[in-house]
Amino acid sequence: MLDDMDRRLLRYWQAEPSLSPGELAERCGMTPGKAARRIAKMEDDGIVQGVSAVVNWAALGYAVEVSLRVTLDKTQSNAFDAFLAEARQVPEVIEVQTFLGRVDVRLSIIARDMAHYQQIYRSRILTLPHIADIEALMQVARIKSEQTLPI
Repeated sequence: MLDDMDRRLLRYWQAEPSLSPGELAERCGMTPGKAARRIAKMEDDGIVQGVSAVVNWAALGYAVEVSLRVTLDKTQSNAFDAFLAEARQVPEVIEVQTFLGRVDVRLSIIARDMAHYQQIYRSRILTLPHIADIEALMQVARIKSEQTLPI
């Protein structure tokens, strides 16, 4: 697993993903080559799955975010697979999560405004297969959104 130096690298990298391996090495007190090898190993091991840009959807004109809790008709053997395959094709669906319990799937949807959301909901969401029940939760504010781990 991870040793203290790997954890230190991850802490600095999570705090500032734009740091180069050389800058990470300097902060961690190791050579750039050693830092690069450790990073490559963590990527190969699937610990680090990539570095991404965080997009402010509101700055691009998407002012509405809705979370849909979906219960599927599980009398159909392929309900999950068929629903998930089609939900992935909706461009405004930015996240799909599956659950155990009363709710089977949660979809996060972004839209420019309420009229755009209604268009997406009626033409793209309600046409998804095997929906037994659906509940919409309108996001009012994002209080905390954290991708870093306390390493």
